[in-house]
Amino acid sequence: MSNGRLLTTDEVVARLRAALKEVGVALPSLGVDPVTGASDEPFALVVLGRCNVRTATRLAAVLEGVAAGGDEGA
Repeated sequence: MSNGRLLTTDEVVARLRAALKEVGVALPSLGVDPVTGASDEPFALVVLGRCNVRTATRLAAVLEGVAAGGDEGA
């Protein structure tokens, strides 16, 4: 939520993209799923997409740092 309201899927994707950029991770295919985005569902799915091994390794390291209580993402 932001300011007491639910974010749109586009806003969530933008927020996730920015947060990933802060920790040096870029998911090139990150976006809104076009099928669920065009459906009657209130919220479309987020497509995390595909990435190369270097990106997957960096993402794993960031998540491991967070899970361990480290400041990898800071």
